[in-house]
Amino acid sequence: MSTNFELLDYVIFIGYAILILGIGLWVSRDKKGHQKTAEDYFLASKSLPWWAIGASLIAANISAEQFIGMSGSGFASGLAIASYEWMAAITLIIVGKYFLPIFIKKGIYTIPGFVESRYSTNLKTILAVFWIALYVFVNLASVLYLGALALETIIGVPMLYGVIGLALFSAAYSLYGGLSAVAWTDVIQVVFLVLGGVVTTYLALNTVSGGDGVIAGFKVIYEEVPGRFEMILDKSNPEYKNLPGLGVLVGGMWVANLYYWGFNQYIIQRTLAAKSLKESQKGILFAAFLKLIIPVIVVIPGIAAYVIVNDPELLASLGEIGQKNLPSVQEADKAYPWLLQLLPVGLKGLAFAALSAAIVSSLASMLNSTSTIFTMDIYKPYINTNADDKTTVNVGRLSAGVALVIGCIVAPLLGGIDQAFQYIQEYTGIVSPGILAVFLLGLFWKKTTNKAAIVGVLSSIPIAMYFKVGAKEWSTHPAFVNVPFLDQMGYTLLLTMLIIAVYSYIQHKGKDDEKGIPITKELFKTSPLFNIGAFAIMIILVVLYAMFWS
Repeated sequence: MSTNFELLDYVIFIGYAILILGIGLWVSRDKKGHQKTAEDYFLASKSLPWWAIGASLIAANISAEQFIGMSGSGFASGLAIASYEWMAAITLIIVGKYFLPIFIKKGIYTIPGFVESRYSTNLKTILAVFWIALYVFVNLASVLYLGALALETIIGVPMLYGVIGLALFSAAYSLYGGLSAVAWTDVIQVVFLVLGGVVTTYLALNTVSGGDGVIAGFKVIYEEVPGRFEMILDKSNPEYKNLPGLGVLVGGMWVANLYYWGFNQYIIQRTLAAKSLKESQKGILFAAFLKLIIPVIVVIPGIAAYVIVNDPELLASLGEIGQKNLPSVQEADKAYPWLLQLLPVGLKGLAFAALSAAIVSSLASMLNSTSTIFTMDIYKPYINTNADDKTTVNVGRLSAGVALVIGCIVAPLLGGIDQAFQYIQEYTGIVSPGILAVFLLGLFWKKTTNKAAIVGVLSSIPIAMYFKVGAKEWSTHPAFVNVPFLDQMGYTLLLTMLIIAVYSYIQHKGKDDEKGIPITKELFKTSPLFNIGAFAIMIILVVLYAMFWS
């Protein structure tokens, strides 16, 4: 096995692993005479403070697809991919102000549970199956694949062993301890994640500048590849199909972000475990501020790598190690692992610990949420309606283990995909518009009916597939051929909402549905701290987009 790690790197990485496992198992322990309840296991006893919620949201979100996938997209297309992160900050504010008050008031465990209270058990079951399949076959599998790819590139661990190792690491504490173990270890994971990411960014920019520091390095990459600092791409850009210009700001990016941050179980589950609504909203605000800096540690290194690889003198200065596993536009996801192998002894172990923290924390979050949905929305209602807390917790652990095994089988099959972050977004985008339509209308339009929602969510799949596949075969009109997938998501959302609205109106002739949610101004009242923080984030984003518009 070829490896670029030295003894100090191994010591740092093993120390990180022992710390995470130790904290995870310590938090997971049962107090004497206390049996874990479903609320303990799936919602951390509803005891999380705001800073733990915010850190856990970021740790669950930032994974291999960001470190490796977004760096790869930064290498291939530039800063435009940062829109996913910066627009997420606005989305988090929307979720905190308008979605969380309703969810927490309902006292739900899962997002499908909310669907049942608003619509019906049938629709809840349909969506629960959707989510489990999505988490296992897309999210879990892709994170395992990208993490194993990093292990293979940096320290020479074969892909299969890397997949199994990461799976066992995440399972070691998350399966036993539940959300409490996941959330509290996430606080430590975020420290490693940010610190290691900053170290890698510093090295990349310092290398570009020939040792003159970060500011000089940033100036160099901006002057060398100014086109990679355009946030709004035009149609001549090869990456327009992934980031379609203004459509990013006013189109399908909102579908991706609102679905992910508002109705994604492994994200929203942390906010449901808060001590109170205000504590949850403060956690959301903290996460929004953290999202503003994420592109610095996941996108900028990819752009810097592009400059280094395309500068013969810089590349030659790196010596023999710099010639190994070189990234290219066709193999852009090699950019971040390639940078890591350039780090000096000690820092390499720290940066690799950061990458591992991102991978393992996301895996643990996905496992916990998959088991929560299966246990609370499928097992208890259909298989064992009288299950006690002990049985429920054990089934949660077992179902998480099964999901992990399936993910491990699927992960190696993803080899060869280009820009994995875009792959995840594109295939999630087939399901997310229909689900988002059901939630938006269910939350804010009392006339939405259960039958209309079922018809809408089922029809959204063929609509999405038409734009993805059928339009290319059956239409020659430029509005339908080669539609960027973000635009596809926007069109699918609008058509699905139209179907639901028309069907609801015909069914009840304009009358409110009996399960419609009463909306009052008082429900959405937020604290001055939240309002000031939200305003500050908006100002920062306006400045950023003004600086890098084109």
